[in-house]
Amino acid sequence: MKIAIPRERREAEHRVAASPDMVKKFVGLNCDVVIESGAGQAAGTPDSEFEAAGASLAADFAATVAGADMVLKVQRPTAEELGMLSAGQVLVCMMNPLVERDDVAALANTGVMGFAMELMPRITRAQSMDVLSSQANLAGYKTVLDATEHYGRAMPMMMTAAGTVAPARLFVMGAGVAGLQAIATARRLGAVVSATDVRPAVKEQVESLGASFVMVEDEETAQAETEGGYAKEMSEDYQRKQQALVAEHIQKQDIVITTALIPGRPAPQLISEEMVRSMKPGSVIVDLAVESGGNCALSQPGEVVDVDGVAIIGHRNWPSRLATDASMLYARNLYNFLSPHVDADSGDLNFDFEDETVAGVLVCRDGAVVHPLLTGEAS
Repeated sequence: MKIAIPRERREAEHRVAASPDMVKKFVGLNCDVVIESGAGQAAGTPDSEFEAAGASLAADFAATVAGADMVLKVQRPTAEELGMLSAGQVLVCMMNPLVERDDVAALANTGVMGFAMELMPRITRAQSMDVLSSQANLAGYKTVLDATEHYGRAMPMMMTAAGTVAPARLFVMGAGVAGLQAIATARRLGAVVSATDVRPAVKEQVESLGASFVMVEDEETAQAETEGGYAKEMSEDYQRKQQALVAEHIQKQDIVITTALIPGRPAPQLISEEMVRSMKPGSVIVDLAVESGGNCALSQPGEVVDVDGVAIIGHRNWPSRLATDASMLYARNLYNFLSPHVDADSGDLNFDFEDETVAGVLVCRDGAVVHPLLTGEAS
């Protein structure tokens, strides 16, 4: 089997869908691995390291994917790339399929079998294949570092002969994987941390990391989590009560990090313009959800906005800002997903479509979109 790994071409994307270690493992399964020259450069991996691991190099995208049985990417193909794929090939990448449905339909029309890794079921066996968790963990860490870059004071309490520096107060909104890592990172840096989430089940996790939990607790909160562990969109009445609580809390914060996302839906707005203007000059807001509409009313994708002295950070693609580690983890997710379906003797690929990790991420096959979430057949 020939596995092709092209260079990523979408804006702000520096990751690559391979690491030298994972290339070596695929070669050990009797697979031929072809990597587009320069694919790992932005992630700190030169061509020579891929060659040393057993991969061969190709000059461009077309040459990389020509004759490939499988194409591994970080993000879904561009329109130009899609035109170079062939019917019968397998594509594994992150597609944002619940939002980019037209792109999924276009992929299906090519006859390519497509797998969207974001749809991996949240089951114990699939944890090592969960790209959302591996990438969100790094994103949560990076948001805190980006916040410190724009925060003009120290994070921990410092007692010196010249006086005492008070610790920063940092508030995390959304306690999923990214939010929990942001809490842990901020605590390691010495900040006084609080967090909020609509799911009461995460309270214990938040408090175990040394943060206090801020939440409106009523009957609706008991139904605030999907079976897959994601937050549901809450009612307007709940959102009003939560906003009132947050508005009071946020005035006292130095740094606010928002991480709230709802799969397939625009990000919920958690911070209004009025809340931003209630914060002290020198405060910082980091909006991890900016590319999905934003949790902050005033955040802008790819920009750092100043509002009356409050910096609102809206960087694109946080995992890509740690491209070396993000690529390594993503490549391992892909290997963990694919290797059980590769014959170690022949190198042939034989998917077990009854396997829930396979069925869970399969979005198109034989020219048709097949995932229940995309066909309307999901219960």
